[in-house]
Amino acid sequence: MKTNLLNIIFTLLGALILLFIVAPLLGMVLATSPETLFDTAREKEVQGSIWLTVWVSMVATILFGIAAIPFSYLLARKEFPLKKLVTGIIDLPVVIPHSAAGIAILGFVSRNSVVGQIGSSLGLDFVGHPSGIGIAMAFVSLPFLINAARDGFAGVPVRLEKAAMTLGASPFRVFTTISLPLAWRNIVSGAILMFARGMSEFGAVIIIAYHPMVTPVLIYERFGSFGLTYARPVAVLFIFVSLAAFILLRSLASPKSKFNR
Repeated sequence: MKTNLLNIIFTLLGALILLFIVAPLLGMVLATSPETLFDTAREKEVQGSIWLTVWVSMVATILFGIAAIPFSYLLARKEFPLKKLVTGIIDLPVVIPHSAAGIAILGFVSRNSVVGQIGSSLGLDFVGHPSGIGIAMAFVSLPFLINAARDGFAGVPVRLEKAAMTLGASPFRVFTTISLPLAWRNIVSGAILMFARGMSEFGAVIIIAYHPMVTPVLIYERFGSFGLTYARPVAVLFIFVSLAAFILLRSLASPKSKFNR
């Protein structure tokens, strides 16, 4: 009886949390007519903004993930001085105001900075450019991938790696054939979270690039210029696109996916 009561209480609390999440989104969707949604989806500005948001976040996730995954393995396997400080620094972009993150990135990639001057010599201006948007997205979302990958590598039995090395496998081969496949689900989950968080970023991105407009900036611009009625269809459409992308990526990371067999 006590167990059943506890389950009922937990279920009710869970239902309240789900209602808290679903109710605002559902209310926004119900307040948008299908005709308005279709008209918004046909707008070239909206299509370009959503496409820009998706592909920049995806590229940022892939490029920064190439360096983040080996770094996560190092964090999971090695002890070194100031390791706690390093892990704290990794989590810092999650807790600082993202407007502050945008200001920090702007100073890092502006035309007067070393990075900005190097980019200018190559004909690349990060400010007001998709590359700058990608840097801002990666800055605020990279901790999700690093932490998930680190936990995945930490769950790989060390004895398997040592056994492979005993049999003559190189450290690189051990990493690619044992550690990486066994931690793959965590890595994919972290990459999905990084990708999704990058797509939703507003505060850091708007400081780096008001134009070209990613979708969160476009929603803000329409809300500020025309009000809720004009901004809401774009928000609803972007929610649907984000949900579809999230479901697709999650299905690839599921146990039944061929990538995890």
